[in-house]
Amino acid sequence: MGKRTMKAGTMLAPVPAVMVSCADGEKKNILTIAWTGVINSDPPIVYISVRKSRFSHDMIEKSGEFVINLVTEDLARAADFCGVRSGAVVDKFKECHLTAAPAEQVGAPLIAESPVNLECKVMDVREFPTHDMFVAEVVKVHADEALFDENGKLCLERAGLVAYSHGEYFALRHRALGRFGFAVMKPKTKKRVNREMNAKKRAARMEEALAGREKRAGRSADAEQSRRTEKGPRAARAEAQKNARRRTGRQQGGKHDIKDK
Repeated sequence: MGKRTMKAGTMLAPVPAVMVSCADGEKKNILTIAWTGVINSDPPIVYISVRKSRFSHDMIEKSGEFVINLVTEDLARAADFCGVRSGAVVDKFKECHLTAAPAEQVGAPLIAESPVNLECKVMDVREFPTHDMFVAEVVKVHADEALFDENGKLCLERAGLVAYSHGEYFALRHRALGRFGFAVMKPKTKKRVNREMNAKKRAARMEEALAGREKRAGRSADAEQSRRTEKGPRAARAEAQKNARRRTGRQQGGKHDIKDK
């Protein structure tokens, strides 16, 4: 298969879509970025690349702190909003109905609705023509209790995270292609891992089925309420009169029955 040559560009994809929360005194803000990643394991060091013109750039530069908040399918719309609207003119926490929760090690707030939050302190700033890269140490991590299994293992596949690729958001579904090292795994280990993965898949399908039933039940209730509302006062009165005539007929029939006896 042939390949087409293009001009040089940032065609690395997919990348994580995250919401970065920051603060400078009383002012707090959220910006959505996709240019973020891991630099070092121990100590844990990450980076975010922020365009110089962004409102949050100066806030992060002055405070030297920020929080990386992972984005789920439910948060995708909020993440998109925070990526296209400026915090200079709108309160993104308020507009997106997001909760600013206090962090433990930094002054920037956590986004409570995000399943995983990474508190970060800036170690270095590397300046580039369009963006500045903030290199930061992760000083604290928060994760929802629901993401842990009975053995205390963090199961990020339960979070419903999203990725960003060439202008679009994509959901990371439960279907895993394999775990780290599966290409050289011993047969016995492979069988055990497959059992674990199948168990996770069954649990995920059960959760999706339950969520689907709850969603359908909610839609049915909403539809019934809408049907009743759409009838209007005149139809409601007509239905009430009809029910009254039925009750009267039953009462009269009952009297005749007694008299015939």
